[in-house]
Amino acid sequence: MPNRPGFPPNPRIARVDFELEVPWLVALVRRGDHLVAHSYGGVVALLAAPELPLASLTVIEPPAFGVARGDPAVEAWLDGAARFPRDSVRAHLEAFLAHVGSPLRLPDQLQLPSDLQQGAEAFFDERRPDEARIPLAPLPYPVLVVTGAHEPAFEAVADVLCERLGAERAVLPGAGHAVQNAPGFNDVLVEFVQRSERAHQPDAGS
Repeated sequence: MPNRPGFPPNPRIARVDFELEVPWLVALVRRGDHLVAHSYGGVVALLAAPELPLASLTVIEPPAFGVARGDPAVEAWLDGAARFPRDSVRAHLEAFLAHVGSPLRLPDQLQLPSDLQQGAEAFFDERRPDEARIPLAPLPYPVLVVTGAHEPAFEAVADVLCERLGAERAVLPGAGHAVQNAPGFNDVLVEFVQRSERAHQPDAGS
């Protein structure tokens, strides 16, 4: 379960940028893999998707807001994000967690644990995911888009992705942005992966 460049246990980098992460992901994936990507990682996966020799792709609430600009919920979410405080890394992260609907709560002590501090610093200067130009064309493997029914902006993005990519949709409430922790997520994912694996296998008679 690899973490993206710049986030622990990986070393720090100058700036998180989805375009710079595409070659990293392409080099990581092997033919026939089933890729599951969450949040900003989902944006990276969608950008790289046409180059990936996958058996399936699952994206969990990717903030690919660029595909749904003009939607009122998306515009409201982006307006809110533009007002995140910039006076401290911690305040910026706390505002983001509340805005994105994450159940994560930061520890009370002022100094964050080193791994969390590194992640917060990487996030502080990351390139905005709504700037990503997602290729919106059907892919040669099954795609599943999962949302948590807690934020209309993510639902709007998922609507566009499903329509344009021909993707399947799953809505699993109960865990905010961390939809992978929602009741029933594992069952939905396993069923999708197994079905995709069967479709990916060459016909025994061929």
